[in-house]
Amino acid sequence: MKRILIVDDVAANREFIREALMCREYKITEAVAGGQALEMMENEGADLVLTDLRMPGISGVDLLRKLRVKYPDTTVILLTAWGTVESAVEAMKAGAHDYITRPLDVRELRSVVRRVLEQVQIQAETRALRDTIDRKGGFENMVGHSQTLLRVLDQAVRVAPTNSTILIEGETGTGKELLARGIHVNSKRSGKPFVTLNCGAIPRELLESELFGHMRGSFSGAVMDRKGKAEAAHGGTLFLDEIGEMPLDLQVKLLRLIQEGEIEKVGATANAKVDIRVIAATHRSLPEMVENGTFREDLYYRLNVIPLKLPNLRQRPEDIPELVCYFFARSCVKHSREDLVLPERLHGRFSAYRWPGNVRELENTIERIVVLTQGREVGVNDLPAFLQQQPASLEAIRLDLPSTGISLSRLEKDVLLRALEKTNWNQSQAARYLGLTRKTLIYRMRKFGLTGPKHLDVPPGSATDGETGWLGSRSFRAND
Repeated sequence: MKRILIVDDVAANREFIREALMCREYKITEAVAGGQALEMMENEGADLVLTDLRMPGISGVDLLRKLRVKYPDTTVILLTAWGTVESAVEAMKAGAHDYITRPLDVRELRSVVRRVLEQVQIQAETRALRDTIDRKGGFENMVGHSQTLLRVLDQAVRVAPTNSTILIEGETGTGKELLARGIHVNSKRSGKPFVTLNCGAIPRELLESELFGHMRGSFSGAVMDRKGKAEAAHGGTLFLDEIGEMPLDLQVKLLRLIQEGEIEKVGATANAKVDIRVIAATHRSLPEMVENGTFREDLYYRLNVIPLKLPNLRQRPEDIPELVCYFFARSCVKHSREDLVLPERLHGRFSAYRWPGNVRELENTIERIVVLTQGREVGVNDLPAFLQQQPASLEAIRLDLPSTGISLSRLEKDVLLRALEKTNWNQSQAARYLGLTRKTLIYRMRKFGLTGPKHLDVPPGSATDGETGWLGSRSFRAND
């Protein structure tokens, strides 16, 4: 049951909100002043605080600031009849989640509260999941807190202690080898070797020898016996990257390795036993390869015991700020540039780009910026060309402001709607077009009732989502 605290010095206002929200899912408490609200938070706590902006003694904004310091996980929504831009900006800077003007609309109030509490639940589950994964160790380099990434890491943590064969799928640069290493570290084989073999980086005629080893004299140049990767991984984990590039004739021998734990060295007259766990990875669609006959169906099913699919960076844009911080700090230390600054005005450019090369491309880009920047602050000209492009400015958009005034909320809703229509309601494309994260776009769509091409015309609220965006409103230094 979620706990809601209503703070208002007017009894009729508290009663209206209580009756509008009364249901079995909420436990509602009330306070007549800011001081009493702080005492109740100390004794009972709350998931959501709805507070009036103007109250005698401690104002709503002052209460908000105190709550943000002492109870940072508690969400606060301000309610006021004084709907000025100045008060809204002040409230958002102080950390309010939302800002609703009176007279309150019951439907809007219920919708906002329900949405906020759903987000609170998701955030709590995300923190718990990340804490569990962090305690396990081994996945420290898998940076990010998005639900799409954490779900994969949770699965990896649960299957790591087993000996099951794992197939990791994901685009190039998503961190498949990092995930495989994390699984090995959390397995019972962690004290044994983790051996990697990129099936696409070795000539086909040498791949069999690399994987299984060879005997002296088995071919020209084989002047001595040599262990292959499978034998070198005995007792530990063999990671086969880009498994889709393995030739069909070798797939038969790999199948025997997985099923029987046996290898046949090139030139050997007998098989040898090995004890390994196989983790394979691919950026290709193995089911399609099975369909067109370029990958063995029986091997695919042997590999696909535990499938893990890593999301690309476009599917977790909310992780980009954290990744940029991580790679910027690490690269500054690596290249002795700890005094280098990445100014706030450039932050949005990283989130707006699609990153087709995923995390690897982002990491390499950050390192290139750190190495090539000559001054102590990164400027626009220090960025690669694809990050120097700016979204269209307001001056480039024809906007006629009528003398009678406009509704800012209605304008925001119209812009969202036009962006969605322009991208055929593709949320990822619309978010990139508007320079938002997909998470923020979805929040604003829900706020205005834009659920699809036949959206519901829900009366909009007057608040913004309060996000400061990327890395807050400051420059970022490597030692922050």
